[in-house]
Amino acid sequence: MNLSWDEIHLIRKKAVERGLRRRKDHKIKYLGIDEKSFRRGRKYITVLNDLQRQTVIEVKEGKSKEAVTQLLSSLSKKVKRSCEAVAVDMDPVFKTAIEKNLPDADIVHDKFHISKYLNEAVANIWKDENRRLRSVNTSGVTLSGTKFLWLTNQENYSDKQKEAFNSLKLNLYKVGKGWQIKEAFRYFWSYSYKGNAEKFFKRWYFWATHSKLKPIIKVAKMLYKNIKYILTYFAHRITNAGSESINSSIQKIKSNARGFRNFDFFRVAILFHLGGLDVYP
Repeated sequence: MNLSWDEIHLIRKKAVERGLRRRKDHKIKYLGIDEKSFRRGRKYITVLNDLQRQTVIEVKEGKSKEAVTQLLSSLSKKVKRSCEAVAVDMDPVFKTAIEKNLPDADIVHDKFHISKYLNEAVANIWKDENRRLRSVNTSGVTLSGTKFLWLTNQENYSDKQKEAFNSLKLNLYKVGKGWQIKEAFRYFWSYSYKGNAEKFFKRWYFWATHSKLKPIIKVAKMLYKNIKYILTYFAHRITNAGSESINSSIQKIKSNARGFRNFDFFRVAILFHLGGLDVYP
């Protein structure tokens, strides 16, 4: 059966509308909010997820306080009362909208985004140091080809990569110091108690802010500013890992369609495949 994209969209749209009408007003303990690129030119969508059921609740166009407010305002009173925490990035627009619409829910800054910030800091150190070595080092010693090693968890190394990393003299390079600080922060999440995690953070923060590595210092100060909402992790132990998994599925939907002409097409496709809806006639 040969159908045009417009015909497929209309079928999906009716199915999604049917599924949304049938959706039960159940309690949702944990929500996740994440953004996803939509089209070129820094176009984004904001996605609201049920972290426990691993489903998309709703999608709004844009990456703004208004988009998040619209998402949270669409929730029923029952859902709002039952929500205990929301996993989000450290973007201030998320915090403001959540505090207004879900005043009783904890904000949990997501550890995967924090890991991303630390990785980006190390990547910037590597980039600057490699450029400097290539410009001044007549012996030909550079850090070219090692970027992957600094940014990937060691447990994911191949044997060849382990050998290559072990041959690097960490203390000789700024990126080695940055890598050590980044890796040390992973222990923060392993603590059983908030108090112990807070003590660890204070030690780590001193180390990071005295490292003389500007990208690391910048991230450390950002974490310090938001530590209240990072420590809430130990009360709920939620992350946006589910949202990241959903993001991967959203990317597949976008790739399979070779992009979408407009937001409505994209939203309908996401809810059709990932909304957990009863879409059958």
